[in-house]
Order: sequence, then C-alpha cells, then structure tokens
Amino acid sequence: MLYRTFRTAGYFIGSGVVEAGCKVVVGQRLKQSGMLWSRKGAEHLLAIRCALLSGWFEDFWKAYAKSGRALAFAA
Repeated sequence: MLYRTFRTAGYFIGSGVVEAGCKVVVGQRLKQSGMLWSRKGAEHLLAIRCALLSGWFEDFWKAYAKSGRALAFAA
C-alpha cells in the first residue's frame, strides 16, 4: 500500500475510521434493543441506510425500482 501517497492525499489509512463507520451505519440501526433481523432483511436495510447516509438515496432508489427487485419494505 502506498501509505505516504494516500496520507498526502488526505485519505485515512487506519482502521478506526472504518470501525466508527460500522458503528454508525450498523450498530445504531440494527443493534437496538429487541431487534432481530434475518440476513436478507439486514442486507436490504443496510443498503438503504448507506444510500441515505452517503447522500445518494434518490439515485439508489431509482436504480432499485428499475431493477425489478423492488420489494415492499416493512415499516
């Protein structure tokens, strides 16, 4: 890995940022008290949550609707 190049460009090279991202994306939503998720349900929810937090939800939702995989998500 080109650590010096990536650090100079301003990229994080440690695992702390990734771990914090996992805590925000996964932990705050999927690990709340009393929640139980199937693997498929958790994958769908995480895809939507990542799209929301990344600021590209509208593009994600349009592509998802066109894919023919559109499902009714439970509230």
